[in-house]
Amino acid sequence: MIDETIVVGAFQCNCRLLVCEETGEAALIDPGDEPRKILGAIERAQANLDKPLSVKYLLHTHAHLDHIGATRNVREALADTQGEVIPQIFLHQGDEPLYRALKQQGQMLGFRYDDPLPVDQYFEDEQDLSVGRIRMSILHTPGHSPGSCCLRLHEDSEAGSTESVYSGDTLFQFSVGRTDLMGGDMGALIRSIKGRLLTLDDDTRVCPGHGPETKIGLEKRVN
Repeated sequence: MIDETIVVGAFQCNCRLLVCEETGEAALIDPGDEPRKILGAIERAQANLDKPLSVKYLLHTHAHLDHIGATRNVREALADTQGEVIPQIFLHQGDEPLYRALKQQGQMLGFRYDDPLPVDQYFEDEQDLSVGRIRMSILHTPGHSPGSCCLRLHEDSEAGSTESVYSGDTLFQFSVGRTDLMGGDMGALIRSIKGRLLTLDDDTRVCPGHGPETKIGLEKRVN
């Protein structure tokens, strides 16, 4: 599996490119800004594959502008180059109002955006998704925003099985997501972290929406 972090935008969002090397299927998590940089990463990944790469999903942990700002441009560019494979936009319905308000979010901070494209599918809690041989499930973790979700990924390889969780702005290394933005709820955030994330295996890799990776076991001890 290719798992590349593409740090984008003024807020240094960790956009993730996941590619199944066996099938060429791929997904982007949180394409928040700098669409050309994201598309360049896809082109580099394609150069290392012996089969066509096709981005199947655009997955969003939540709908703050730094996580959705490039979705439209990336989707339109890939729709022009991937033939019949048009990436599907995923988001939890709880963040639909935030998603629709992208232009307003931008105006508050001095950024300009076009209206967002419609969401193709809404995440359901514990929903399973596959990207080629990559298996992942959705964990609804409200708190940072009403529809915040984490993506739990399981990978089997010759070296053994590994678990990762892409935690958006819910859990960071030595910190947690802020709750002073629209829809934030500190009580819900702590319940989500304790009930959905800290119950995972200690060796689970945590890939947050900003900053460095960590492990669940470390966050249990020091966060």
